[in-house]
Amino acid sequence: MNRRHCLVVAMCLTAIACEKPIDEPAPRAVNSAPTAAQPPEAQSAPPPPSASAAPVDPALLKPEEAKAKAPAKYKVKFSTTKGDFVVEVTRAWAPLGADRFYNLIQLGFFTDTGFFRVVPGFVVQFGIHGNPKVSKAWKTASIKDDKKSKQSNARGTLTFATSGPDTRTTQLFINFKDNARLDGMGFTPFGKVIQGMEVVDAINQEYGEKPDQGMIEFSGNSYLRDDFPRLDYIKSATLMQ
Repeated sequence: MNRRHCLVVAMCLTAIACEKPIDEPAPRAVNSAPTAAQPPEAQSAPPPPSASAAPVDPALLKPEEAKAKAPAKYKVKFSTTKGDFVVEVTRAWAPLGADRFYNLIQLGFFTDTGFFRVVPGFVVQFGIHGNPKVSKAWKTASIKDDKKSKQSNARGTLTFATSGPDTRTTQLFINFKDNARLDGMGFTPFGKVIQGMEVVDAINQEYGEKPDQGMIEFSGNSYLRDDFPRLDYIKSATLMQ
């Protein structure tokens, strides 16, 4: 019996023991995506360190305490397995989203998290933690929706994923192109890539939408490393002074 079969059996046994059905994988925030084009040739990414094996900062398990107000503008540097890019956040675009992102950055939430959904010509999505304990802590830590703003989901903008009204937690996406049709669907941008968009464009697209969000939440980075070995990752995301 291989590892995946063992995991499925374990999940089923857990469901029986709890006498309730297994949660469905988190809905894709932008599941109205156009059909993905044939993925390009695989690009190698160095294997990331294991987040699930590392000690967990206790603060990452307490989303209820992450309530700091973000500055009016701030910049975040993402170091990834493809290179670096910089996002500038404008709080006025989406204050609640900007505050949540600010707190996640301060906690180091995105360290060693995978770009698990890459739809060519549409979006790249990330924000499920590599440690299942952390994912579980944030799964229901949702924030209210921001009011619709004049800022559109233009190429390079950063937006929280959502599975319905008031369901934003930690998942985000960067728009590969202008996706104005998302503006009226509850997707409110709060930042934009101002440097290194070519790095974002280069994120490995070979796996498309194959990684399963429920499996990532259940098994963390061990699932991604085993089944999608060339996936690209965020090595760190830090506030710039």
